[in-house]
This record gives sequence, C-alpha cells and structure tokens, in this order.
Amino acid sequence: MDAHTVSFTSAAERSTSRIWKDLSAYHHVVAIDLLEKEDMSATLSVTANVIGKRRAQILGRLPRVGIVGAGFAGLRCADILLQHGFDVTVIEGRNRLGGRVHQVPLRPGHLVDAGPNWIHGTNNNPIMEIARKTDTATGTWESETSVMDDAGKMLPIPVAETHSSMLWEIIGDAFTHSNKNGATIDANESLFDFFGKQLAKRIPENSPDFEQKRNIMFQFAEVWGAYVGSHIVNQSLRFFWLEECIDGENLFCSGTYEKILAEIAKPAVEGVKFKYKTIVNKVRSSDDETCDTLKVYTEVGETLEFDEVVFTAPLGWLKQHPDAFDPPLPARLSKAIKNIGYGCLEKVIINFPKAFWLSAKPETDARGFILLLGPSYAPDSNPHRWNQEIVELASFAPPNSHPTLLFYTYGDQSRFLTNEVAKLASKEKKDAFLYEWFRPYYSRLPHYEEGSPDCEPVSCFATDWLKDDLAGNGSYSNFQVGLEEGDKDIEIMREGMPDRGLWLAGEHTAPFVALGTVTGAYWSGESVGQRIAQAYGREKRGMDGIN
Repeated sequence: MDAHTVSFTSAAERSTSRIWKDLSAYHHVVAIDLLEKEDMSATLSVTANVIGKRRAQILGRLPRVGIVGAGFAGLRCADILLQHGFDVTVIEGRNRLGGRVHQVPLRPGHLVDAGPNWIHGTNNNPIMEIARKTDTATGTWESETSVMDDAGKMLPIPVAETHSSMLWEIIGDAFTHSNKNGATIDANESLFDFFGKQLAKRIPENSPDFEQKRNIMFQFAEVWGAYVGSHIVNQSLRFFWLEECIDGENLFCSGTYEKILAEIAKPAVEGVKFKYKTIVNKVRSSDDETCDTLKVYTEVGETLEFDEVVFTAPLGWLKQHPDAFDPPLPARLSKAIKNIGYGCLEKVIINFPKAFWLSAKPETDARGFILLLGPSYAPDSNPHRWNQEIVELASFAPPNSHPTLLFYTYGDQSRFLTNEVAKLASKEKKDAFLYEWFRPYYSRLPHYEEGSPDCEPVSCFATDWLKDDLAGNGSYSNFQVGLEEGDKDIEIMREGMPDRGLWLAGEHTAPFVALGTVTGAYWSGESVGQRIAQAYGREKRGMDGIN
C-alpha cells in the first residue's frame, strides 16, 4: 500500500461518472423536505399520514434512538441526533470508543494505530478538516518506492519507476473501462484478468525479456491486495469503479487518529448515554401496524426499548448474524449483505532501537514505501512467496517519527499469521515468532548488520481483526468476482428499513467514493442521523464536507 491517489475521474468527466453522480445524489438525499410549509418539530398536530402512525404517537416526548456501535458512524450519527434534540443511547460491545479506530502503545512514547492509518483523499474530506483542526500530523514521502526483486536485490530507481508507472496506468485504465462498460463486463472477470490482457499489449512477446518483465509486473499487481484486503484475482472488474476514492492526496496519519477520534466523539461523550461492554444479539423492529417500540436484546438478558435503532455493526458481523433481526431482514437486504465482500487486511508493526535503514546518505537508504516482490529467499516460512509491503515510520518529522516498520498483510498471509500467532500462549512467544518470520525481509534493508543491537527488534504489535468477532472477523467491504449488482447492493444496505425504525450505517453504506474508509463511516452516520431527524420533521442539514 502506498500513497498513490486512487481517484481517476477528472473534473470534466464527473457529470458522466457513476461514482460522482452517486456522491451528488447522496448529498441531496439528506436534504429532502417532507413538508415544505409545515414545521413538524414544534407541534403534535402533525398527522400520522405524514410521518407514520408509529412516530406520530410519540411526538409528545423526545424520540429515543439506540445506536449499536461507537465507531465513527455511530459517534457521528449521535452528534447529528443530539443537534436535532433526540434522546440518544450508544451501545458498545467494547470498553472504549472508536470501534476499529484505536491506538496501542508500541513502547513508551510511541503510539500506533491498530486500525486505519490513512486519510483517503484530501479534497472536501471532513476527516481532513478535522485533522487540520486538531493539529493531527499527516505526511507522505517524496522519495520513490524502494523495490526489491525476488532475490532480495534492490531494483534501480529508474526500473522501479517504470514498473510502478505502468502499474498505475493499468489501474487507471481499469477504472475507466469498468466505469464505462460495467454493464457488459462478465461478472467473473477479475482485475487480474484485465492486467493480463494489458500486459500482453504493453509487453509484447517480441520484446526483449518479455516473460521476465511480465512476471515482475504481475508481482507489482499484487500491491492492489493491500488496498482492499483481498487478492487481485478476487477483485471484480465489473465493479472496480466502486473502488475509486475521493480526489486529492492520500495522507498517512503520522500523529495517529487519536485526536481525530476525540474530536468526533466529544459531542457524544458530553450528550448521550453510553452502555459499554454490552453486546447486542437481537433487535425486534416495529411498524405502523403494531406501533410498538423497537426492542434491543443483549447477551446478558437485558432488554432496551427505543423508537429508532441505528445498527453500525461491521459488514462482516452482519454476514455472520442474519438471525439478529426479528422479523428477519427482507430477502433483498439479506442478499445485499451476503453479496458484498469483506477483506482481511492486517498489520504487523516492529520497532527497533534505531532506524538502521536511514543514514546520512539518503540515496543509499530505503525511505517511505518498501516493496519486496515474490521473495524466493524464505522458502521454509513463506513457500507461497507472498509480497512484503512495508511503510517505514522514521522519515516523518519529529515528534511523530520513530524507528518502526509497518508491514501490511492480506488474504492468505493474514490468515496464516493470525492463526500461527493465536497458537502461542505469551506475548513474548508471539513477538519472538513475528521477529523471526519477518527477519528475512527487514534484514534485506540497507545498512542492516547482523548482530548489531540497532538491528534487533525491541517491541512488536500485530493486529488480529480476523479473530475479532466485534470487527466481523475482518477489515472492510470490497467487491469480488461473481458480483452482479454491487452498486444496487450498497444502495439497498444504505436504505435500511426506515419504515420499521431500523437503520444501517458504517463504511459499507457510504457514498460509493468513500466505501471502505473512515470518511465513509463518518458520512454514513451523518446521513442516517439527518434522515431520522427528517422522519420526525426536524430541521434539515447538508452533509459535512460536501460542496
């Protein structure tokens, strides 16, 4: 994963781009008037045929909203509802706020993000605005990606640049092709298939060393897996256009998401009731026939009653708990939840006494992004020759620089590592396993000296989202081969069941351009909060960060 922008639609093309049309529609849907001339928030005279009998019968008191999940979607939704005068309770399975956004101490003075590291797109992005407001340090790297071949030898910069440029040209062409021709692309065609066809044109068989060049490019192509948490062979070409992100830079949160989370959580912390370490196992929704309250049941046997329920559980959790809803979700909504893929991006973060890969001669260093292609030199531990993708954190400006290597893994490698680590009983044994497993890769970095104390790891942290039930045993939504109605599936989840008082929010219900991102989760909570306010005739607002 590097900082290359994943926005390929020019300003001139946005009027015909499905992903940008959706963003515009998403903006406008939260500003629809239910009644143009009547202020429904101030009187009980609002008729049931306007807002529904179930909602009309409670207008003499504050509507009660239960939000399941205290991640960015839930916190932003709570903020919006508080602004509109609702009584809000947030139910959270963990003992903290933030969901997948949280920090862990790597060693004294060094916090790292266990969840998202990036702000995807800086233009009209509310998370970027909050980062500026909170003085959260962000950064990128001016140096080119350092690339090692399968023998562990550093590729010359011009050669690496040539391959990297071709990679992103092909990805750009794939976005264009998917956006224009998605309706006719076979559902089983993958992004990897597209790469194969493109490489046959760009590196013809009559060119020198064409097999070697194509092989290197196929290894480069695997980089895409770290963007979506699944291998490129699983990436749907038909719905590849849904992977485009907000335009602008991709910035690394070198100061972590800590202050951003605190800023977003502040209104909720000050104004709502929290129930921590409370796991929901069923929600009973209602309608205008029964006119009953919605009931939320917890694992410890508690029953909570609300007028509306916002469910922000991750997509992976929804997939695994179809029986959590009574009555069952409509068939088309259940199908949508089943259809959309769910990735498994994991991280291993290793800290050293000193950033040995940096020196007084930058031209000899490895800075920023480091890509190790199909390593053949660790056959016992890595027989599948999984690429290794590293972000080094020592090049940032103080105080946010520290001698740390961040490894991104996905797919089978993530599953293998999390399973192996889970078998070990102690933190010391887990760390020792990871130090040795990754040694063939960090030992290939410039200036490494075997036996030097500066080159020996001193601390380590590995995520295990695949083992985390509350995270849905994975990372975030993606679009895999075989998908036939990906955009409709997202729209169906985004709609939820407002007639029954049940709403869905989270990155999987975001505007297309922000799916799978922190910004998407934030926007989804904002949208649902405003839609609920409108359902009760309360004030309308536009989405934060969209012009």
